[in-house]
Amino acid sequence: MEVAVIAIKSRGRGRQPGARGGGPDPIDIHVGKRIKLRRTLLHISQEQLASDIGVTFQQVQKYESGHNRVSASRLFDISRVLNCPIAYFFEDISAETTGDRSMPGARAAEGLAEEAVGIDADPMQRTETLELVRSYWRLHNADLRKNVLELLSNISKRE
Repeated sequence: MEVAVIAIKSRGRGRQPGARGGGPDPIDIHVGKRIKLRRTLLHISQEQLASDIGVTFQQVQKYESGHNRVSASRLFDISRVLNCPIAYFFEDISAETTGDRSMPGARAAEGLAEEAVGIDADPMQRTETLELVRSYWRLHNADLRKNVLELLSNISKRE
């Protein structure tokens, strides 16, 4: 009887692959943080995002904390509402976050390298760019914005 109980427990929502200590998977946490970052940068509430993708705001909270895994179809919906590519949610992911996960075969690693180059190739998709643009437009004085733009242009010419 004890064996049957153990088997049932192991089929439940226990430790997920890649999770540390039985909690949420580090990749799910990273994706959730990226969802929250993008949502807050766009000044969209959890309630609004939830309404737009057809879930409750509590579900969005669980996605953002990493406690619930976001399905591929739901991530697609979120990317459309937040107006960003799906790759955005995986930007800046560290080796520590991905942990011991290994990819089968060398061809898979080559494909990942090509995708990473694609992400870095378009600076308009980076969080840093979005933050810079938002800070720029928070400057209410048009002359000050012009001076900041000139300053950045001059610095970049010297690089």
